[in-house]
Amino acid sequence: MSENVDKIKDLILEAAEKAKHDTAGEPTPETPQKLEWPIQATLGPGLEGAIACETNVGYVNGAKGWLVYRGYDIFDLAANCTYEETAYLLLHGELPNPQELHLFKKKFLDYKDIRDTQRLLMSFPIEDMHPMAALRFGVGLLRQKQTYRDKDKGISTFPEAVSSDDDSIAMETIPMGEKTATYVFPNQSYQKLQGVETTLLGSEDVESCYHLIAGLAAIAATVARIRSGHLPLEPDPSLSHAGNLLYMMTGRKPTPVEERIMDVSLILHADHGMNASTFASMVVASTLSDIYFAVDAGVADLSGPLHGGANEQALLMLQEIGGSENVNAWYKKAVSEKRKIMGIGHRVYKTYDPRARILGPMAEFLAKENSGVQPLMETAKALEKQASQDLGEKKNLFPNVDFYSGLVYHAMGVPSYMFTPLFAVSRVAGWTSRILEYLDNNRIFRPRASYTGSFGKSVQDFRQSTPAPN
Repeated sequence: MSENVDKIKDLILEAAEKAKHDTAGEPTPETPQKLEWPIQATLGPGLEGAIACETNVGYVNGAKGWLVYRGYDIFDLAANCTYEETAYLLLHGELPNPQELHLFKKKFLDYKDIRDTQRLLMSFPIEDMHPMAALRFGVGLLRQKQTYRDKDKGISTFPEAVSSDDDSIAMETIPMGEKTATYVFPNQSYQKLQGVETTLLGSEDVESCYHLIAGLAAIAATVARIRSGHLPLEPDPSLSHAGNLLYMMTGRKPTPVEERIMDVSLILHADHGMNASTFASMVVASTLSDIYFAVDAGVADLSGPLHGGANEQALLMLQEIGGSENVNAWYKKAVSEKRKIMGIGHRVYKTYDPRARILGPMAEFLAKENSGVQPLMETAKALEKQASQDLGEKKNLFPNVDFYSGLVYHAMGVPSYMFTPLFAVSRVAGWTSRILEYLDNNRIFRPRASYTGSFGKSVQDFRQSTPAPN
């Protein structure tokens, strides 16, 4: 079995070499430099093109197909690290030494014990809730049980607290805003308040991040178990974070291959630039709310169909096609109907998504041992070939992370309704890492909107022009 696990590393390294070969013609980016604020940027609707902050956490280059965490290439991390090591790297900026990793893994195991939160969660009909709604609900309960923020004494009393909407004044002073904006909070940080229980967290430090990364996995597993009519399971000390996630969801101890492939998948999803859910969590944290509420915002954002859920739809698409022999006819019909091919194309990547380069071989590796998945894998490969030949040449659209991730989860026995929660379980490491980094030099997010309405309307004129009811 260890040979099979070693084969996973070989497949990742082979994918890395292919990626390097395929993008050799693209120029290598220059070494990043610190920005001199203020800067100029070309903006589109939805803040497209905006640069909101500087970061050392992660980097994406769409032309080269690069995904980098703290300076480490994603292929290197996926081949040689665990999710625990990757989460530590994102949070602390460096990979852990053996002693640090041992302590970190022990905390992850201990912090999966959320029995008080599970009891609260099970007192509600979460089997009738969307899994992402249940996950959000669970984060709120986790905050209530683990922090003092929901206690009466947990209410902050900043002496310099900003009045409602006062933060908007500087940004709406024509033409460029005041020289010193009112929404800058120098030398202010969370302070633990007097009179709260010493066992409760303040939800603003790295320990809170540990609790959230471990706790979110346990909440997701609890949701999966309850939806399947079973009670939650305690974590197994012999398993890794990824292994326990699979075990606590499905009730079956994963094989070493499944454990390792889930590990790789969690690494691949841990961070990805200033995406919508990361931005949402950072906006909440920038008000000096707390990390639990910020992560709650990230989960809420990820529940939207424009950000999460595509891998579930990609799997349904493969099942709908019904076999590799049907791909050509299905594809032509889908194109003629201008139907979106789920899992093909990415807003950032103009080449093959590096995560898809890894997950494709992982899915194929699992399919060889699972006769029920093999037909879906053959369909996926045929569709990838068809779409890449057509859309790749015309529009630089290639498979993204969602094309194969759903197939990977499906092969390991994860129900499709848990695909998006798994995204959150992994991405929470990126959310919390970027929140901590940003809070070191915090400035509340406060963009402007361009008013296109009218002036001078009168309530009296409106009422006089509106006929009275009969």
